[in-house]
Amino acid sequence: MRIRNDPSPRHSSFASTADMATPRRFLPPTLLLHSFEAAARLQSFTAAARELHLTQSAISRHIRALEQQLGAELFVRDRQTVRLTLAGAAYAREIRDALRHIATATLGFRANPTGGTVNLGVLPTFGAHWLAPRLPDFMGEHPDITINLMSRPLPFDFSGDTLHAAIHFGAAEWTGADMDFLMSEQIVATCSPALLARHAFRTPADLLEAPLLHLVSRPDAWERWFAAQGLEAQKVHGMLCDQFTFIAQAAAAGAGVALLPRFLVSDLLESGRLVELPGRTLHSDGAYYLAYPQNHGGYGPLQTFRAWLLKTAGRVPAMPKLSIPF
Repeated sequence: MRIRNDPSPRHSSFASTADMATPRRFLPPTLLLHSFEAAARLQSFTAAARELHLTQSAISRHIRALEQQLGAELFVRDRQTVRLTLAGAAYAREIRDALRHIATATLGFRANPTGGTVNLGVLPTFGAHWLAPRLPDFMGEHPDITINLMSRPLPFDFSGDTLHAAIHFGAAEWTGADMDFLMSEQIVATCSPALLARHAFRTPADLLEAPLLHLVSRPDAWERWFAAQGLEAQKVHGMLCDQFTFIAQAAAAGAGVALLPRFLVSDLLESGRLVELPGRTLHSDGAYYLAYPQNHGGYGPLQTFRAWLLKTAGRVPAMPKLSIPF
């Protein structure tokens, strides 16, 4: 199921300008931009010169030339120190991002000059436990396409990043992006076999007195799970973890009982390191989606990866391999 979200003005502007040619007068020489970025980041022409293996006077000339092209000063010069103007600081952030985009594109091309590259934003746990073990299958089917996995501690932003797509968890809402539903999330209570043998959990009510493990990002999970069992939880104290990986390993080590997405810990359940406890499955409000900007929809490598991902997630039948535009 594909979901299309209406673009906001920011995203529509981003998309509409993507195919427009940029006048050359707005493109300063890369050498000047490198000197400016280093000086802005280090707040020193001398330090920038050392980093770039240039002289201090060369850095100064480059920045003067850039200021002349821009028609305004980027730095306030005060005796032997320099500091960015407000406009200079904003320009530095934009230039730093642009240079990073160019470097990423070059690295991607060098890594796979004959095929295509997909830069995919991933949630760390989903990427490590579900996607990464399955990627060798994609690589075997499509050796000409490179998948670069990039995790972020903050929400992904297509307008200011080098991502072609991202794995999203939550509601089917992402302004200016198309979204493909991948899978829902079923939460189950789990613990180690040793902990089960020690406490002899037989019913959901037995867990009211159990050592519970909590995920920081889902602080009410245990209350919701007990409510789904028809139980009222008065005290749900226990260890806090900030990632699924930590809480899964803590549960497997016997530190307590954890609520975990079944598909993310299927390997631990199959190996016997974790056991599923009695109780009704809790369905998360959110779900996993593949999200990508609407103006990336025609990118061949992304569409090939999308077809494989949907097939692997069991959402659609296999689709033919798409050609890669150059």
